[in-house]
Amino acid sequence: MGEIDTKEHGRKLAAEFIGAFALIFIGAGAIIQTGGQNLIVIAVAHGLAIALLVSSLGHISGGLFNPALTIGLWATRRLDTVTTVAYIIAQLLGAVVAALALVLLFPEALREAVALGTPLLGRGIDFAQGVILEAIATFFLMLAVFGTALDPRGPKLGGFGIGLILTMDILAIGTLTGAAMNPARTFGPALVGGEWADHLVYWIGPIIGAVVAALVYHYLFAEEEMEMSDA
Repeated sequence: MGEIDTKEHGRKLAAEFIGAFALIFIGAGAIIQTGGQNLIVIAVAHGLAIALLVSSLGHISGGLFNPALTIGLWATRRLDTVTTVAYIIAQLLGAVVAALALVLLFPEALREAVALGTPLLGRGIDFAQGVILEAIATFFLMLAVFGTALDPRGPKLGGFGIGLILTMDILAIGTLTGAAMNPARTFGPALVGGEWADHLVYWIGPIIGAVVAALVYHYLFAEEEMEMSDA
């Protein structure tokens, strides 16, 4: 039984690693390719990456690919502490490896022009505003996870509802904060590219938004205890 559990846990961690890798490689790659100038392309790239990877791997690990969402599930006791920590490590590793791949595969001039796709605060946006904007955007993202993936009453959309929320949020606040909604999305490019400006915004905001949304859904909207399959 122990070997089976270990193997299953390894599969979940591999799925979280791959999902985070895909999000950062595709999302930051779109920013590098467009010089950060085409918000629609960037939003669609992020949204499709999440939609397709959640649809492909969600049944294995839950398809979180995001430390903030992972902490949101931990806050509502849908993930235990050991699994939560392991998921976050896998997600951060996936993000770092994706950033390393971008360094190897994209021309230096393109990478440096947009800080390897690292989300940054826009002109006139201060730390507090950045935290609030990221929290609100992540609140909607966490609601989509609960409403379409966790709640058995919700529509069976695969990952497309979640991907559309991500796209919506990037279109709304992408020019203001970069609309990361995901600490791993910022951490990987920041670690590899060395751009740490206002880095805590992208941890504090998403974690607050995810936890608040998880608690709201758990206590206000859920009619019965919902547990992530095989969590």
